[in-house]
Amino acid sequence: MSYERFAYLYDELMQDVPYDEWVAIVEAYKEKFQVNGMKLLDLACGTGELSVRFSQKDFDVTGADLSTDMLSVAQAKAQVLSLPIQFFQQDMTVLDDLGEFDIVGIFCDSLNYLEDEQAVRQTFEGVYRLLKKGGLFLFDVHSVYKMEHIFADATFTWDDEEITYIWNSFKGEGAHSVEHELTFFVLDELSGKYDRVDELHFQRTYPEDSYVKWLEQAGFVSIEVTGDYTMKPPEPTAERLFFAMKKL
Repeated sequence: MSYERFAYLYDELMQDVPYDEWVAIVEAYKEKFQVNGMKLLDLACGTGELSVRFSQKDFDVTGADLSTDMLSVAQAKAQVLSLPIQFFQQDMTVLDDLGEFDIVGIFCDSLNYLEDEQAVRQTFEGVYRLLKKGGLFLFDVHSVYKMEHIFADATFTWDDEEITYIWNSFKGEGAHSVEHELTFFVLDELSGKYDRVDELHFQRTYPEDSYVKWLEQAGFVSIEVTGDYTMKPPEPTAERLFFAMKKL
């Protein structure tokens, strides 16, 4: 998947995302699971919005992402704010040479971009290797309910003076998967004309019990699942599932 041009639109489109709620969840589980260290890996960090927030909360942050364009945006943010964040290009399914961490997070449904079960399981195993003993792992994913009842065969639109998009979602070939066809029209302020950008994104999720089974097989314990930022067990119509666990 390419984010070459999408990277520079991402932050504009994600202005309403509740990043601070992810930070609050990490802080709550850090206290609950009695994790004392502050060394945090923001895996699939994208443009670094969460990396910056964690660093501002005094975490020792490392960001990693597959997209060099996303990382360029993230690095620029850190430099402007004089934040000591290290960023690396890294495939989350092949994790090595990043060091050891007290906390690893995969946020903003980034795990859903992996193509199959094997890739998800490889990621869990890699995260386990990177965590220190007693370390905390957190991630969130779209629920099966959201894939089947909200995304599938739906169209979403957005229109303002600078960016307009049409977002068509279709059921993918795999179970609980979708393909997102995104067409953006972005204002070029110099010419007054709109440039067209087309993107195709794939996402796939799995039932809650499948994630739990794979996490247990990777060695994680004390696995907790909550829904929609509530820190409570997910309702049947929960759209986002949050997983928190620790390494023995």
